[in-house]
Order: sequence, then C-alpha cells, then structure tokens
Amino acid sequence: MAAEFEARDFHARGVQIRNLRVSYQTPQGDIPAVNGVNLSIAPGKITGIIGESGSGKSTLAMALMNTVPRPGRIISGSVVVDGIGDMLTIDKESRRRAHGRHLGFVFQASQNSLNPLRRIGAQVLDLGRSHNVKDLRALIKRAKELLGKMGLNADRVLLSYQHELSGGMRQRVGIMFALVLDARVVILDEPTTALDMLSQASVLQIVRQIHQERHLTTVLISHDMGVVADLADNVVVMYGGELAEQGSTEEVLAHPLHPYTQGLIKAIPRISGPLDQAVALPGLPPDSAALMAHGCLFAGRCPKRLPVCGESRPTYESVGQGRYVACFRVAGHD
Repeated sequence: MAAEFEARDFHARGVQIRNLRVSYQTPQGDIPAVNGVNLSIAPGKITGIIGESGSGKSTLAMALMNTVPRPGRIISGSVVVDGIGDMLTIDKESRRRAHGRHLGFVFQASQNSLNPLRRIGAQVLDLGRSHNVKDLRALIKRAKELLGKMGLNADRVLLSYQHELSGGMRQRVGIMFALVLDARVVILDEPTTALDMLSQASVLQIVRQIHQERHLTTVLISHDMGVVADLADNVVVMYGGELAEQGSTEEVLAHPLHPYTQGLIKAIPRISGPLDQAVALPGLPPDSAALMAHGCLFAGRCPKRLPVCGESRPTYESVGQGRYVACFRVAGHD
C-alpha cells in the first residue's frame, strides 16, 4: 500500500463559517439564499441542520464545499476547515484535492452522483486516479470494507451499474464514495429522502456507526426533525437563508425558543395519541419580497409576533451555554 494512502488521519476537524452570503441571480434580481450566516461546526460531533424546503440548508452545504451551482454565487464570507484553510480562497487544485480526501459529500439524490454508464468499481478507480492514489488495489479493498460494514455484497455492488441497485443501496454506495478516501468532514444532504422506513433506519444506523468509528465531523442536512433528533448531537435551525436557533439536540427539543422551531416540533407525527396532536405550520416560507424586506422573516407566520417584528430583523445572539436564537420575544422585547 502506498505510504500516502496508508497514513490515516483520524483527527476530527472543525469548520468555522463566518458572514457567509450566497445569492441566486433571477430575472427579478439577486435573491439571498444564505444571508450572513455565522456558524461553528464542532469537531467530532454530528450537527443537524434543519428547516423547510427553501430554507437554505442545501445551499449552505454546497457553499461549505465551495461548489454552489449557477445561477448561485458566493458573495462574501469564509469557510475555514481545520487543516485545510478557507475553502473560498484556496486555489482550485487545493480545493479539488480537498473534495473526497478531506471533505465528503453524500447527495440527496444519490443516483445523480453516479455515472450510469460505468460500473461502481470503475468509478471507485476513477476517484482514486483523480486524487493520485498509487495503490488502487488497496483503494478497492477499502471500498469493499466499507460496503461490507453497510451490509452489502461488496463484489456484487462493485460490478453493478447504478440502475441495478435499489435506492437504499445507492445511498449506501454514496456514503462509501464520501468515505473511501478517509474524509474527515462528511456532509449528508437529506440522506433518507425517498427511502422506506427500514432503509431509512438502516442508513441512519450506518451513519452513526461510521461516525463513531472514524471520529468524523458530520453535517446532517434534513427537513425531518425526527431524523435529526435521532442522530444529531447539535441542531441548527434555518429559515429563509438565516439561522433561527442553535443548541444541543436535547436542549432544543426539550426547550425550543424560536416560534419556528416550536412549530417544527409540533408538526412531528406521534406514534400514539390523537391524530390532531401533529399541527402543520401555517402559511408558506418567505418569498423573494419577504426576503428583501426589513422585518423578521417569520413574522407573517408567527403566532407570537410583536410590533417590532415587522420593522427590523432580530439579531442572532447567545442566550446561554451553546444556545443561540434570533427572536425579539426571546430577547425580551415588549
């Protein structure tokens, strides 16, 4: 095995995001998708980022990799990964090497990240060659080990095309690709979307197991509070491209502070009890006009709205050990 590939760094890496702004160009003008986000992702922990569709979760994840697709563009900010530097300012070749080698990404639609014309094993070799891995046999061996850990027949999978695999199998293959080069930071974008309950439970168990074994820093993007509650150490709640609340999973679930977080928790279906216990959030996510307005983005849907909420944006600030929230009512306004 080549020395460069054999050396396995199991040191957890943190991520520091500062004043990150991403916008999408539209005929109506630039629309902010991520608006001034400041976030520290703790090394060795699973951080869940949750919010409705359009809240900016996936755009934030792509910005972390500096791979925001057009017509999106990163306006300002920094994304500093321990041991790598600022992903937004390092040169293109360093960024390419960081993808896969240090940062792994599991896409929401896993089949979209696989080449339908090449077998899985051939794509593993392609990945190795693109990162100058000298011992490709060792790389295939590691891929087989990962697939075996995930309960798959590794030989069969490596000889298969993506259309020959089920959704759950493709999602596990996506996890394998994210980890086979020993990435230290792994981002999972809606890893259980469109999976049945058994496949979903299996994928979550795999994520938890590999995270613990490899001392990863894991970022879990989801619209499902139940998934985040089951897996994450910390929760970050996004709304309209901004951070609404942050804290340990236990604290946020037991004592949600932001009315939006409270609404998300109330909308979780219960296994037992009256069906009407789960209450959907009223209204719709903010449109382009609301995103450009001065008031709180959630004001139009908020049952606890104050007069000040329609006049200015609340500041995202600390309200205790590891707890942050952007809400005038929590901050003590009348």
